[in-house]
Order: sequence, then structure tokens, then C-alpha cells
Amino acid sequence: MSGFKELKEIPLSQLRIGRGQVRLRDVGKEIDELADSIRKVGLLEPIVVAETEEPGVYEIVTGQRRFLAHQELKRDTILAAVLSEQVDELTAKVLSVTENLVRRDLNNRDLIDVCTELFHRYGSIKDVAQETGLPYAKVRQYVKYDQLIPELQQLVKENKVSLQTALRAQQAAAANGEVSPTDAVEFAREMSPMSGAQQKKIVTAREENPDISPTEVIEDAKSGGKVTQVLVTLTSDVHRGLRSMAEAEGTNVDDAARMCIESALSEKGFMGANE
Repeated sequence: MSGFKELKEIPLSQLRIGRGQVRLRDVGKEIDELADSIRKVGLLEPIVVAETEEPGVYEIVTGQRRFLAHQELKRDTILAAVLSEQVDELTAKVLSVTENLVRRDLNNRDLIDVCTELFHRYGSIKDVAQETGLPYAKVRQYVKYDQLIPELQQLVKENKVSLQTALRAQQAAAANGEVSPTDAVEFAREMSPMSGAQQKKIVTAREENPDISPTEVIEDAKSGGKVTQVLVTLTSDVHRGLRSMAEAEGTNVDDAARMCIESALSEKGFMGANE
């Protein structure tokens, strides 16, 4: 991008929400609060627009919620930064991702959509991560959405289970070589409220014994069998490191700590050692 060519007030009637908007879900969420904030303190940051083929009409690249808030306030114009060139739909999505990441969390499904589309273009998770600014591990998870069976895709789409849980559920259901949709959905629903350690225990148990029924392995995980919770006191530096690792790996701090412990024990030969 070669930057902006001007900053000006543009009539709302001359603006169109671009096809490249990454936020397709929860768009109207909390618009009332945003409109009230703009009413009280004004627009703190202009929207970003690009000219279109139609003279005098601009496409909103970032800032659709601010535009909707201005509509709610029945304002005639909005302050906009005009890009010096037109952008294609995918470039607009990348700009929208970057802008939204520093504001409020995007709907997970929106991120899955744009990362998958970018991956289809570039064929490289690394390139998608560099383009969007998202952690490599998160992009790696998001592009795996297409690998899920339709039943699990629907659960993720409806925000009934997380993408990571769905991936683990499918892995558990495929332990015997084929994915049973019924087993996969059962695993996903039951694993959703579980900790990462419990979910991984289910996957491992099913891979070690594919003949064990989903109900049996789920009940064993629920009962806490062979899963022990340990309280550890950490320095602030170590805690910050764990948070950074969790973010980079697209997981939570508990899972990051578990991975570190397992890796260290395995490296020193203590994993599976008999006392």
C-alpha cells in the first residue's frame, strides 16, 4: 500500500461497506455503546476507505462499526482517511484483520475464514501469519478448519465448541482409521468444558486403544483418573514467558505449562519412569 491521499468528511450516503470486511459476525454487537461514546467524545479515529469504480462512492475498508454508529446517530458525514489506491477484496480483509486485532476480539469464525482464504492464496502458514500479524500457531489451527468433518464445522460455526476442541475430538474419533461423525460430535460436546490436559488424555487413550468406547474414555477423563492438578509458584518472569508461549501456541497458560513439564520430563528420561 502507498498510504493515504487525503483525510476528509464524507457523506454517509456515499459510503458502502466493502466486501473485504473481515468482521461478518456480531457486527451490530454493542453498537449502542459505541454510538453513545461517539456522541459524548466524538470520533477518536477516522474510518479507512478506498475509491470505487463508481465516481463519488467509497468502499469502507476498516471502520464499519463506526459507520453503523454514525448511522444510528443520524449523522450526515463521517471523517475518513482515503487510501491512495483501490484495494482488492483479500487485501481489504488483511487490513480489516490488522485493524480489528488492536480493538476488540474478532469472532473466531471470522478469523478462520480469512486465514483459510489467505492460505488458499499463499499455500504457506508462515506467509499468512506474516500478512495478518497473527501468531503462527493460531493460523495453523485456523487453516485446519477445512479438515474437520461437516458436523464438527457446524459446532464451531455455532460457537458451541472451540476449534481446538473440535480438532481434538476428530482426532479421538479417528483413532481406528475412520472418523465416526456420531463419535466425533459426542467427543466434542463432552470435551468442550474439559481442561486441555483432560482433552489430550482422551485423545491419547483412544489412540492407544481404538476399541475403547467414547463413553468409557470420556467417563474416565471426567472422573479424574490419572490426571493430577499441581499448584506451582512461579516468578513473574516465568509467568510472562508462559503467557507468551500460550499466545504463540494458540492455547491457554495451563496447557503451555503442561507442555513444558512434559517436554522437560521426556528430555530427561523421566516420562513413564516407574517409582
